[in-house]
Amino acid sequence: MLTHYCNFYPVMKLNILIVEPFFAGSHAIWAQGYVENSIHNVSILSLPGRHWKWRMHGGAITLAEKFNELSQLPDVIIASDMLDVSLFISLVRHKIGDIPVITYFHENQLTYPWSSADSDVGNGRDAHYGFINYTSAMISDGILFNSHFHLNSFTSTLETFLHSFPDYQNYSEVSHIRNKSKVIYPGIDTELFDLFQLTAKPSDPLLIIWNHRWEYDKNPEEFFKALKIIKKNSIPFKLAVLGEKYHNSPKIFGDIQSEFCEHIVHFGFADNIEDYAKILQSGSILPVTSNQDFFGISIIEAIYCGLQPLLPVRLSYPELIPKEYHDKLFYSDFDDLVRKLETTLTGYDHSIENICRSIGIKYSWAVIGKKLDEFMQLAVSEKKTKDTT
Repeated sequence: MLTHYCNFYPVMKLNILIVEPFFAGSHAIWAQGYVENSIHNVSILSLPGRHWKWRMHGGAITLAEKFNELSQLPDVIIASDMLDVSLFISLVRHKIGDIPVITYFHENQLTYPWSSADSDVGNGRDAHYGFINYTSAMISDGILFNSHFHLNSFTSTLETFLHSFPDYQNYSEVSHIRNKSKVIYPGIDTELFDLFQLTAKPSDPLLIIWNHRWEYDKNPEEFFKALKIIKKNSIPFKLAVLGEKYHNSPKIFGDIQSEFCEHIVHFGFADNIEDYAKILQSGSILPVTSNQDFFGISIIEAIYCGLQPLLPVRLSYPELIPKEYHDKLFYSDFDDLVRKLETTLTGYDHSIENICRSIGIKYSWAVIGKKLDEFMQLAVSEKKTKDTT
C-alpha cells in the first residue's frame, strides 16, 4: 500500500496516463496542470465533460475501448472519481498487467450535496453513484484526495452508507480504503497570475469578487443577501461576478444583474484565462458562502492574487489557511460575515495582500507537481515489489 511518500525526487521518467470521463471544469484544469508541470510524460485519455451521470455509468466502457487501442502502455494510470474503475479494469484486464491504478477524488457522490430537485434523490437512485465511488476506491492500488476534509468526510460517511444494506456490509473495507489514501492538494498556475500582478490594487471603491460555478451548492443567495445589506448601508463597492453559467443556474443571478447594475464591472464567464487573471488581480475581497467545496481551486487562485477571503468555518477551508489568520479571514455565521465585510470595505488593510500571496504560493504547481511525481514513482515501485513477492 502507498502508506508514505518517497523522500527522493524521481529520476526515472514514467509514462503516466490520466483517464478522465468528465474532461471539464476543475477536472480538466487539474489534468492539464499536471501534464504541464510533471517531469514525467503525462497524457490524457478523456471524454467531453457533459452528462455526468452517464459518464459514471458508461464512460468506463468507451475509455476501455480507447485504452485497448493504445500502442504504448503507461507505467501508471490515474483515474478520476468519475470513472467506474472496477468496470474499466475488467475491460482492460488482458492489457493492464501490473500497471498500478491510482484514483484521484476531486469529489465524491456520497457526501456531495445533491439538489433537492434531482429526481434520482426522490427515487432513491442517488446511492448507485456513491457505490461506484466505493468500488473504485476498493480496487485502486492507491487513492488521492484533494483535501483532508474530503478524505475524512468520505471515509466517515462510507460506514454509514454500507450500514444501509441488508447484510455482508464489509465494514473492514473502510479501513483498507483509508490506509491506502493520501492527500495531495490541487495545484494552481501561479506563473500565469504573476504575469498580471498589479503594483497596487484599485481601491476607490474596492472590488468584490465572485468566481465560482453558478450553481446551488455555491449558495449564491447568501452571498448576494450580504451585498444587499452593504448596499442598503451605502457602503461603496464594485462587483465582478465570474464563473460558469449552466442552463439550470439559480434565478438569483439574473435578478442580481439588474439590482447591482451600477456596481458590476464584469458579469459572466471570462472570455479567456488572461482576462480572468486580470480581473482577479484587480480584486480585493472574496466573500465565500459555499455549502460544498472539497478543496476550492477558485478560492486559492483568488487568495494568491492578493484577495482577502471571508470564509465560513466549514468544509475544507480551515485546513487551507494557517491558524494565525483564522480570526481575520473566517466568519462564524451570516451576521459575522456582514460585519467583517463592512469592516473590510471601510478599513481595508493592504498588508493582507502579501499575506494572502504567501498562503497561496504553497499550492503552486511547482510544489504540487513534485509531490504528485514522487507519489507516482512510489506507486510504480511498490507495485513491482508487491508483484515479485
